Amino acid sequence: QLQLVESGGGLVQPGGSLRLSCAASTFLFDTYAVGWFRQVPGKEREGISCITRGGGGVSYADSVKGRFTISRDKANNTVYLRMNSLKPEDTAVYYCAAVPICMVITSGQIHRVSSWGQGTQVTVSS
Repeated sequence: QLQLVESGGGLVQPGGSLRLSCAASTFLFDTYAVGWFRQVPGKEREGISCITRGGGGVSYADSVKGRFTISRDKANNTVYLRMNSLKPEDTAVYYCAAVPICMVITSGQIHRVSSWGQGTQVTVSS
């Protein structure tokens, strides 16, 4: 099974930036679309962004559109989520996910996620 390792979370002030990384140890990473969910206590996991297998297609939830950018480094089997203009409401645990197609993330079909990262906490607070 594909193993995903996340890094890059932390504490940041409102308006600040962070970059999350999701790395896989196998070239099989290329056979998946990859994206990010986030979750706050008491709420459902929310799909916020996805990038296609080839990297040519990206999608974003309205809540992050224009502020977050997803990208893919195929040579290093890594997907990044650059988060700018962070708001307190962006505070959550962020999970990387490997999926067969991006629609799994954009429609919140959690049961169809092939592999999950361990999660990384992002806290936006002054």
